[in-house]
Amino acid sequence: MQYRNLGKWGLKVSEISVGSWMTDLNGLGAAETARQSIRAAYDAGVNFFDCADAYSGGEAEIFLGNALRDYKRSSYIVSSKVFFPVGRGANDWGLSRKHIFEQAENTLKNMKLDYLDLYFCHRFDPTTPVEETMQALSDLVAQGKILYYGVSEWSPVQMMSALSAIRELHLRPLSVIQPQYNMVDRYIEDEIIRICTENGIGIVSFSPLAQGLLTGKYRKGQPLPAGSRATHQADKQINRLLTDQNLETVDRLSDVAARLGVPLAVLALAWILRLPQISSVITGASKPEQIESNIAASGFRIPPDALGEIEKILDYHPFVRKIG
Repeated sequence: MQYRNLGKWGLKVSEISVGSWMTDLNGLGAAETARQSIRAAYDAGVNFFDCADAYSGGEAEIFLGNALRDYKRSSYIVSSKVFFPVGRGANDWGLSRKHIFEQAENTLKNMKLDYLDLYFCHRFDPTTPVEETMQALSDLVAQGKILYYGVSEWSPVQMMSALSAIRELHLRPLSVIQPQYNMVDRYIEDEIIRICTENGIGIVSFSPLAQGLLTGKYRKGQPLPAGSRATHQADKQINRLLTDQNLETVDRLSDVAARLGVPLAVLALAWILRLPQISSVITGASKPEQIESNIAASGFRIPPDALGEIEKILDYHPFVRKIG
């Protein structure tokens, strides 16, 4: 496993990290498999584990905290997020000072921890002044309850508003963002990566395999694999990605991966890590074998000619409007 700094900051995170969004905790067998996956990741050198208060109604935080209790606290990095509803009350969601403080305490209680390494605002809250949100997060850093804070899916304008408020109020810095980024969703390349580069902000991206599309398991003209996410996912995110165009792209990328002697998933993860601005790639896994496969992407460098071929296949065109 190789490690990178979190942006310009001193914290070192593993190139491959593990998230808890899709962790299946239904039944003793599923929970034990998830625990084995955490162990396999830790034993392979993964030191960063991501979670959120909204995952499985808080059960994911409890599970992750218990799974990590066997290890020395200084040896791993753990994060959580705040924003989505955790109850029916008017203040049971969002980014108010009240909700942030209460949920940070609840997350620490769930995980049985004294502090979180990273704490993210899951989404932007238009009902709360950004100054209030940034002040609350900065205060949590000052109190030692979180070490670094950041945001997840925020627009460039929202990020710049936060950075402006931090400068004006002389707050602790925004150190990290957690956006979606993969071969078929490259929106952060338009503006966000530049914002992060100029401000020393680390990027820990999620959904690197596009809900499983970039594993190669879904093929054009073939039935959905039994038990795959596309057969049971409630919000059908993966199903919306299974277009003929995307499946044709997967076929062409699979050929590149085969010539390089790696699975398509490894190629997709290594492609994200080609960017120095990426600190870590948050992966999901339902069993230890997937962890082992994903970890193979750390340190794998795609040859320049293959990178050029991949760019032609993806045919990405950033949004640019010429003025004058």
